[in-house]
Amino acid sequence: MRPLAAILILIPGCLLAASTARHPASPAKSPHISRMAASRAFLGFDRNDYPGDASLPALRRVFSFAGYWLNNPPGATSNTWAGKHAILRQSGFGFLVLFNGRTDAQLGSAVRASALGASDAKVAVNAAFREGFSRNTIIFVDQEEGGRLLPEQRSYLFAWIDAVIAAGFRAGVYCSGMPASEGKGRFVVTADDIRRHAEGRGIAFFVYNDACPISPGCAYRAEPPLPSRSGVAFASIWQFAQSPRRREFTARCASTYTRDGNCYPPVASGAGSTFVDLDSATSADPSGGRSLR
Repeated sequence: MRPLAAILILIPGCLLAASTARHPASPAKSPHISRMAASRAFLGFDRNDYPGDASLPALRRVFSFAGYWLNNPPGATSNTWAGKHAILRQSGFGFLVLFNGRTDAQLGSAVRASALGASDAKVAVNAAFREGFSRNTIIFVDQEEGGRLLPEQRSYLFAWIDAVIAAGFRAGVYCSGMPASEGKGRFVVTADDIRRHAEGRGIAFFVYNDACPISPGCAYRAEPPLPSRSGVAFASIWQFAQSPRRREFTARCASTYTRDGNCYPPVASGAGSTFVDLDSATSADPSGGRSLR
């Protein structure tokens, strides 16, 4: 998963949004949210292409959970993750369930964006059921453009969130945890902007911040970095390395990536040929996707 070019000059951001009407908070946290979240993190990965059934045992030796796409990932024309819930579950993986949202260019007016958000949420929910995920699973909408939220982005995102919650699932967002420049020395962190406008909605945050520092880069440590160390204290998942690396943010940890710029699992794991994005989470099953319907 790679953030798209930002709408503003940024360091980068994401395109998520807020509602103008106050909204009741979603139900209490699901049991899969660890009570020890503040003191322990779990390592996971995400990538646009399914790595193949044969690679799962080796990947499981390194990772607790895997990103799982419900629709075509960004830039893809098909979804190779479809139908893989059972084998991933049997292999012992937790799940980070992802849905690819719309770019600003696709949204049009705020009214049209709201309708698209509601219809896309139905697509996400139907796909989640089809893939075997139960209600109360957290579905993260992947919105990658950056900067302060635009009206149509607000309309899309919160229409999507409201419809997902109404269908009995929980909602999350993947977005930037990095400061985006608005000029004249002013910056905005997209995750903060979303949360500030959420109007009581219970949203889980999956943030990206691959800048070194704060990120350790493509580093495999005995204890993965806590999501709260991402620069967004309320994040439950942190994407701290991307493949290929973004050179403008990773010069100080370039040696942790391979010569081709990608991040690979340790060679000793047997999964060293599969490049990945690295994620840490407060749960080994951050979407709660191991529960069966």
